[in-house]
Amino acid sequence: MKFKRIFLIVMDSVGIGASPDADKYFNDGHDDTKSNTIGHIAEKMDLKLPNLEKLGYGNIAPIKGVKPQKELMSYVTKIQEASLGKDTMTGHWEMMGLYITKPFQTFTDTGFPKELIKELEEKTGRKVIGNIAASGTEILKDLGEEHMKTGSLIVYTSADSVLQIAMHEDIIPIKEQYRISEIAREITMKPEWKVGRVITRPFSGSNKDTFKRTSNRHDYALKPNDPTVLNYLDEAGFDVIALGKINDIFDGYGINRFSKTVSNDDGMHQITQIADESFEGLCFLNLVDFDALYGHRRDPLGYGKSLEVFDQQLPLLMEKLTEEDLLILTADHGNDPTYFGTDHTREYVPLIVYSKKFIEGGTLPILSTFSDIGSTIADNFKTKKTPYGHSFLKLMR
Repeated sequence: MKFKRIFLIVMDSVGIGASPDADKYFNDGHDDTKSNTIGHIAEKMDLKLPNLEKLGYGNIAPIKGVKPQKELMSYVTKIQEASLGKDTMTGHWEMMGLYITKPFQTFTDTGFPKELIKELEEKTGRKVIGNIAASGTEILKDLGEEHMKTGSLIVYTSADSVLQIAMHEDIIPIKEQYRISEIAREITMKPEWKVGRVITRPFSGSNKDTFKRTSNRHDYALKPNDPTVLNYLDEAGFDVIALGKINDIFDGYGINRFSKTVSNDDGMHQITQIADESFEGLCFLNLVDFDALYGHRRDPLGYGKSLEVFDQQLPLLMEKLTEEDLLILTADHGNDPTYFGTDHTREYVPLIVYSKKFIEGGTLPILSTFSDIGSTIADNFKTKKTPYGHSFLKLMR
């Protein structure tokens, strides 16, 4: 079984129940053993996901309101993460064939070390305010006006390994903002502070009620430590199309076409448009709103409603797929909005694989590494493979 095009959609943070090693990962002093992102969302509302239901979502694990299918039209299972960590980069890098043995350092609970902040202040000539884990929009309301008065840098982080710097475009010109972020990137490359990404977060507006982030965001990410499936696809001449934050996660490594997105809706619109194109290779989309807008903000109802919108959008994409196409739906970690703290949760992630070519569907064995996805993609296109993962292509018919 071979496909001309593979569409891979990562439902960012939509975990499907605590993984066996969840006792080693913590949120606000509590281990992740009772986390279940989709399960707990479904308990909080009358969740309606008819299209995911038809695809066998309810066959993977119990989800209130999502019924298991007696006859499956797709192949489904869940996957345990093998790498150490529960962040975006670790999940996506493993998906494309890497194994991360040292988690990326996060600063969610403590902010960045005083020594790091001091060096950033000395090298940029500007004071730092903030230095906390925060919502990018909320911190503008809290500190944006102070920044406009003083020119101080608004530094903040999240549950991921990321240092973000918010700066007003009228106070600090864009070129200078990028220079400041490059300085931060150099500082945070030190082994003791190694941060996955530094992000320039420009904003505009005259006061806390009108501040809004602009489109001049710029990411400074680490490159994967070894070649991934994306590199091998690119080297073999296949299209590697990255949508949303995929290009930033891999720092463009192995990607030959990319487009940013402003929302889940925009991401689904773009991938549905690309389905009208003739290409051969991979189209890889991350839907970040689930994680950023609802998971970290502990909003289970908003999360569930966003999932319902995604469910309604899926048929628009699926009706454009042919027998030469394969659709893969998965996630990169959990982020249970009913759980302690505001961090990601260590969970299994779902795997739903669909094609109009399938004679039948079924349940695959539980997979032990996200790299099985990358291995399957490499197997399909007959490219070089990474050392990790096993293809499940032959298990489908």
